[in-house]
Amino acid sequence: MKVIADISVVPIGVGVALSKYVAACEKVLEDAGLEIRLHAYGTNIEGEWDDVFAAIKRCHEVVHEMGAPRVSTVIKVGTRTDRPQTMDDKVRSVESKVSK
Repeated sequence: MKVIADISVVPIGVGVALSKYVAACEKVLEDAGLEIRLHAYGTNIEGEWDDVFAAIKRCHEVVHEMGAPRVSTVIKVGTRTDRPQTMDDKVRSVESKVSK
């Protein structure tokens, strides 16, 4: 099943500078071959359900391997069965209505 997810991975116990952990997680998602879009407070991911969730698990593993004793992740997911939809489709749909 195809899924679009929005995740925010937060290492806990490593201080306030988190960009190196975010970068490591982005590399995991990229290496998994998923469609990703980094934004200011997380990452949108598009792909098959099992691939997306396996990559999220790997993000946790990598961030722990980097020394984070705790990792907290917020995940929002959406699926459709009526038609295929991409992240770009969703954005274009809203933008077309805003420009009217």
